[in-house]
Amino acid sequence: MSSFDQEVQARIAENRRNEPLRDAALTFIRESTRPKYSYNFAWLGRPIIQYPQDIVAMQELVWTVQPDLIVEAGVAHGGSLILWASLLELNAICGGPQDSRVIGIDIDIRAHNRAAIEAHPMSRRITMIEGSSIDEAVIEQVGDAARGRQRIMICLDSNHTHAHVLAELEAYAPLTSVGSYCVVFDTVIEDLPADMFPDRPWGPGDNPKTAVREYLRSHPEFEPDSRIDDKLLISVARGGYLKRIRR
Repeated sequence: MSSFDQEVQARIAENRRNEPLRDAALTFIRESTRPKYSYNFAWLGRPIIQYPQDIVAMQELVWTVQPDLIVEAGVAHGGSLILWASLLELNAICGGPQDSRVIGIDIDIRAHNRAAIEAHPMSRRITMIEGSSIDEAVIEQVGDAARGRQRIMICLDSNHTHAHVLAELEAYAPLTSVGSYCVVFDTVIEDLPADMFPDRPWGPGDNPKTAVREYLRSHPEFEPDSRIDDKLLISVARGGYLKRIRR
């Protein structure tokens, strides 16, 4: 490891012990949630409802893992699909997998969003499936598409209730390749005040983080990559970057 890399790792390790910095990061997340800070960004022209820190983290993971398939539950405006596809395109240009693909699943892919995604230059790497991510027919369709793929990454960002995310984990996490990641977004809901979600079926005690905790109790092949949390500090997926460490 170069001296610069060693310095980076030392700084990240120090972040874990820096309580004022960690508290400030959580305060920012709490204060930026109500004004919908994460809704203000786009990727190659499509809205992407993510914090910039998580976008950078995913870029690093996609470069490191070199996946030939990324499966995402939750499409919305399609910004994340375009992000994954563009990163796979860059990987291919740099000698990575040439036929890498993105599958996006959503229970309701609105016509104007589908049209914009299909018209985008990155659409050639994207397949969209409309239906519930936990519907058996959808799960089977994704499984068929994953057959023969060597390095698979999973991103879960749809319905954020405990039961739904746990069902998604049971369905899709097993597709994750050893050394790759199943990333569960919006685990941060557990750390936010309950009154932030008055019109939602999720909140503290019932959210992606509680689902991750339950899943990990019986799936030791995964572990949260705490180094990513310590590096980002500001993230909606704290504790949700799950690395597959064994079969």
